[in-house]
Amino acid sequence: MAIHVKGLRWWMIGLLTIGTITNYLARSSLGIAAPTVLTELGISTHEYGWITGAFLVMYPIGAPLTGYLMDRAGLRVGFMICGVAWSLICMMHGFVSGWVGLFVLRGLLGLAEAAFIPAGMRAVAYWFPSHERGLAAGGFNLGTSFGAILAPPLIGWSILHYDWRVAFVIAGALGLVWAGFWFVLYRHPSEHKALSPKEAEYIGVSPEPETAKRDANAANNPGKPSFRTILRTRNFWGIALPRFFADPVWGTLVYWVPLYLYQARGFDLKTIALTAWLPFVAADIGSVTGGALSMFLHKRFSTPVIDGKRWAFTLGAVLMIGMAGVGLVVNPMTAVLLLCLGGFAHQTLSVTVISMSADLFPKREVATVTGLVSFVAGLGNLGFTLVIGLLVSRVGFTPFFIVLGFLDLIGATVLWTVVKPKPVSDEVASFARHHEGSAVPVAASCAGGER
Repeated sequence: MAIHVKGLRWWMIGLLTIGTITNYLARSSLGIAAPTVLTELGISTHEYGWITGAFLVMYPIGAPLTGYLMDRAGLRVGFMICGVAWSLICMMHGFVSGWVGLFVLRGLLGLAEAAFIPAGMRAVAYWFPSHERGLAAGGFNLGTSFGAILAPPLIGWSILHYDWRVAFVIAGALGLVWAGFWFVLYRHPSEHKALSPKEAEYIGVSPEPETAKRDANAANNPGKPSFRTILRTRNFWGIALPRFFADPVWGTLVYWVPLYLYQARGFDLKTIALTAWLPFVAADIGSVTGGALSMFLHKRFSTPVIDGKRWAFTLGAVLMIGMAGVGLVVNPMTAVLLLCLGGFAHQTLSVTVISMSADLFPKREVATVTGLVSFVAGLGNLGFTLVIGLLVSRVGFTPFFIVLGFLDLIGATVLWTVVKPKPVSDEVASFARHHEGSAVPVAASCAGGER
């Protein structure tokens, strides 16, 4: 007799979140170890700029490629391949002898690590009904901030007790362990023996063995997604352009805030270490808030799922205006608080638009769509980073924070005017069964779906 696990869909998201943590540990390792690595290998800051740039260039390219891989090979195998890849690449950092080796490895790492958002949204599309997808997306996005927070103590401890080469091996080894657990524990919901009949009905998985087998085969051997068709769909651009305007905030928090606190606010390294992680804690809260708000609007006011996410995005965009004041306030700690507000606002709106790919496109295409959206977002992040690098020494940081404060209002406008949701037939039936007899309008609650 099979043992059923209550709330199995949340356990699956937890497993994916741990993978995201290992992803960000590998990604953040070089930044933490950089002072030691640059000194021992004789790498200049100019060469280090090329090394970090390799990741930023290859990451947007990797997003649609890894998304396509997971839509073609299935999530269990596809994400395991990507997890093994980024773990081994991270471990190989510990065996380089110069900046060229790091340059190549960071580019490869960008390709492999771009997998986590397409993977997360494919899992969310199959494991969650539409009204819970925003919260689920916020759940696996928690791993990004946790990884960024855990990297400094782990890498610092490894360097102090061993050396910087061992630090990369440890960080990569953790990813390999997770990849093994992922391959063993993850299954498509139609194949997972621990999924209870009640939860299967709730998420729209057929209880009939033959139908379940057919659904699992379709998920593991799907049709070939068409890049051209996706790129010609207005809903794709309706969620891609808001990401294009939103993602520069995250890039600024990760790559530029420590330097800003040092150069513009006079923080020493100890003070930076005590404060630079705070925006990521606020971002964690925002990851949950965006999805929870859209779900609350749906349950309390019967707001259509897509509209609830648009309202959550809009709230985040309005709160983001506070980030425009980071360079204008006199008190340094007030500036840090505004950066925290920016982190919270960004993740509040980011998780809502990320999760929309599962509401607007067929499940078999979700990872590919999410990857292509991430490619567009990565172009925005890369372009903004390059402009900062070119002009910050001439005009300072203040104009860039002002621009960041208002970009998401453009994204909110696009989200409201371009996206055209349509009902999802399979989710309408599932939601109707679960809420039979309730006053919630089924068609409104399941807004979204295939084009």
